[in-house]
Amino acid sequence: MHGFDFKEIQEKISESFRPWQRSFQFWVRATNIYTGYKVFQLRVSLVKDAKKQEEMWERQHEQAADKIYFMCSDLGGFFLKIAQLLAKPDMAPAAWVKKLVTLCDQAPATPFDAIQLVLENELGKSIGEIFETFDEKPLGSASIAQVHRARVKGNKMNVVVKVQHPGIERLMMTDIRNLQLFALYMQRTDIKFDLHSITKEMEKQIGYEFDFKREANAMERIRCFLYENNKKSPVLVPRVLPDMVTKRVLVMEYINGIPILSIGDEMAKRGINPHGKVAEAAKHNILNSLSRAYGQMILKSGFFHADPHPGNILICKGQEVALLDYGQVKELPDKLRLGYANLVIAMADDNASRVLQSFWEMGLHTVAKCENEQQELLRLAQTLFDTKMPAGQTVLQPFSDDSSIKKIAVETFPEELFSVLRTVVLLRGLSVGMGVNYSCAEQWRSMAEEALLASGRVTKDGKERSRRRASLRRLRAGS
Repeated sequence: MHGFDFKEIQEKISESFRPWQRSFQFWVRATNIYTGYKVFQLRVSLVKDAKKQEEMWERQHEQAADKIYFMCSDLGGFFLKIAQLLAKPDMAPAAWVKKLVTLCDQAPATPFDAIQLVLENELGKSIGEIFETFDEKPLGSASIAQVHRARVKGNKMNVVVKVQHPGIERLMMTDIRNLQLFALYMQRTDIKFDLHSITKEMEKQIGYEFDFKREANAMERIRCFLYENNKKSPVLVPRVLPDMVTKRVLVMEYINGIPILSIGDEMAKRGINPHGKVAEAAKHNILNSLSRAYGQMILKSGFFHADPHPGNILICKGQEVALLDYGQVKELPDKLRLGYANLVIAMADDNASRVLQSFWEMGLHTVAKCENEQQELLRLAQTLFDTKMPAGQTVLQPFSDDSSIKKIAVETFPEELFSVLRTVVLLRGLSVGMGVNYSCAEQWRSMAEEALLASGRVTKDGKERSRRRASLRRLRAGS
């Protein structure tokens, strides 16, 4: 008769309780943060002095930032992705950004023996049989996987080995379902924005991230597209080793570079003034390359890398930009791609009536609660889908009373568009962080015209007329 293995039974019970435990922790903490803000809104409404109100709001944001930080840090997993999304100078109160930005690349590493087990099970050989050297200490750890540097036996190629954290899929799916319920509640009570569609799209996108075979195919597809459409690709894309890809393991070439956020320190180390002309030109070149790659991917092919957060961007020799991590990619249906191309032109030309037409075409339905509806709609479009910050502003405050999101309710927001929105928001965060204010709509305008021209939506004559009208509009605005 076999003896019971109590340790194993205990582990199984604890494993099945983990999702319940996480759900409980999330709801207790999220409710605490939310009610904190609701009670504060009542308190602040009784204060008449605007300066005092501002100070009170700052203190409230600081307190909430601590709570959000500890929730994301303690729960890890999907909440680290939430921290990434909120830690943008243009998205959240400054106190949140300052606190959460430190979490962005801080996912706890899985111990090496657990990683070795996943790796050997997936590849069917021991580490020693495949790799000449393998660094046990990871290069970095993110919410879904961690990466190790290694050298392949035989061809001596330096590679990066991406290995999924064991058991992470089930936990992250629990997290996102809790967030969906919370978003639904917020949508019904406080924020007149289709948050539920956004969380549904997040669920779909994150579900894809657990399949590294899909990621390898996406990386190759984008690499081919960018290398075939340019004399020189605007960004470097790592090559995949096709015989070393499984659902949970992905081996690709190692690209040497420094993280984009370290560029200021790197310049200072080399004696370059981070605010001087040389540094400014370098920052403009980097953003230009990145933005050009995104314009081509979104508008010309409709298949794009949808996660340009700083951890996925390296700066290599000669200001070359490398784009890593293709777990989140998106394919836009032609109707949406061309609708977005139309919107890009509308935003670049400050053409409010064309914005309205593009919104309808994309299935983005709004209800206005203000007088100058068309101008607010243009402002809303630029807030959501352009990287340019309004003059004198470094933070977009979507929840302030004069924000266009408060004046115009977004009733339906197509799920697929969320990836475009997220990409633009991340690019905007990068440009704000680098102190460069540029408009992706202006930069992408000619690409958008080419996309519409190629689809037969506009003729060359129509393109010329549209250009002349745009120039006139800009002249009038400038005079």
